[in-house]
Amino acid sequence: MNKAFVKESSDGDDDDLDVVQPEIPAGTKNYMTPAGHKRMRDELLHLIDEARPDVVKLVSWAASNGDRSENGDYIYGKRRLREIDRRIRFLTKRLDLAEVVDASRQENVDQVFFGATIEYATEDGETHTVTIVGVDEVDLDQGHVSWISPVARALLKARIGDTVTLHTPAGPEQIDVLEVRYPTGG
Repeated sequence: MNKAFVKESSDGDDDDLDVVQPEIPAGTKNYMTPAGHKRMRDELLHLIDEARPDVVKLVSWAASNGDRSENGDYIYGKRRLREIDRRIRFLTKRLDLAEVVDASRQENVDQVFFGATIEYATEDGETHTVTIVGVDEVDLDQGHVSWISPVARALLKARIGDTVTLHTPAGPEQIDVLEVRYPTGG
């Protein structure tokens, strides 16, 4: 195939094309919980202070061994360095946009806002518990859903006892807000 018709990435590495990062809606801030912000900041500092210098040292050593074309340590090290640099850029951008919201200071504790943990019941009687968090903090196994997810959008500003409409692929579904909790402390 002619190279003119082959799409190449701008920096020559396309080994992470299957990694999809959550999008932040245009014109909004990157809302985060204090714990999520701390996790991202800690990861960024680890990459800058520990992981990247270790890989740079490995690449430097491998480069000093001569022929780089078949040098696995050099090739892998360069690839790993690109991955680390890409992650550093991503974390830096996300943290620059971050708006940390401390839900433990919420005064309106019977209404759903960012950071709330909500227990709700579906039409078929099943109960579910979700916590509304930032787009970078989603963990469905823990019940953490993004504030831009359909369930969070349906629940936002609802109060205990309210019935709200959740728009699903199967059609609209009525859900009842049973409980709203916020973290304690500060």
